[in-house]
Amino acid sequence: MSDQGTQFYFNARKIWNTVVKEDPGRPYELELQLDLHKRLLNLFQPGSYYYYVFNIFQAEFDFVSPGITAVLGYAPEEVTTAFFIDKLHPDDKPYFLQFEQRITEFFIALPYDKVQNYKMQYDFRIRARNNKYVRILHQAVQIEYDESNFYRTLDVDTDISHIKPDGIPTFSIIGLDGEPSYYNITETNTLTKSYDLFTRRERAVLKLIVENKSTKEIARELYISFHTVNAHRKNILKKANAKTPVELVRKALYEGWV
Repeated sequence: MSDQGTQFYFNARKIWNTVVKEDPGRPYELELQLDLHKRLLNLFQPGSYYYYVFNIFQAEFDFVSPGITAVLGYAPEEVTTAFFIDKLHPDDKPYFLQFEQRITEFFIALPYDKVQNYKMQYDFRIRARNNKYVRILHQAVQIEYDESNFYRTLDVDTDISHIKPDGIPTFSIIGLDGEPSYYNITETNTLTKSYDLFTRRERAVLKLIVENKSTKEIARELYISFHTVNAHRKNILKKANAKTPVELVRKALYEGWV
């Protein structure tokens, strides 16, 4: 790693160090935690993905899933935090630090009982083993924390190169279980609750549309009728000011709606 890359890594560690002051001092039950947090792994998968557990105190991965080989070409055992962020596209590195800073500020200020109701997401480009850049949608939830420290996150990285081939990275904090969301957060703007274009049911349908689910599959998964799904599809297209499902999917990713 170059001197510049090393400095970038240490800048990232400084940000992460603001949310954890001590090691949890207990073993990590990986299988149990993954089972408890499968809802993240099922939240948004419009393409190939891998997942990992990030140890904030050590600024290192506790676990990386084998799926990373299919997405980026790297073996799980060779991927360290320093290795990973060194592969980020140079133009996206400032966004990465900016987003991580905003995330830590948000969770530090969040009431303890609300932590479980939020996930964060942003996108970035990363160089794969074949030297081509892959655009990743990064999603994460806190899975181990107490009132003073955040110890570990569960993260899902999905290849969205086919959906968002260009454009600048976007960052959103998504409220779950009725909590407010914050879309398209920038470096300068304050965190204000975003006006939600869609109803809760429409957002559920939109997520499944982005995952390329058919109307029949959406109806079955949400326990609603085929005709109800079609009505939601029409309303979503109208609200999004999109003419086609493809345009809708791209817009949803660019705007951070899902």
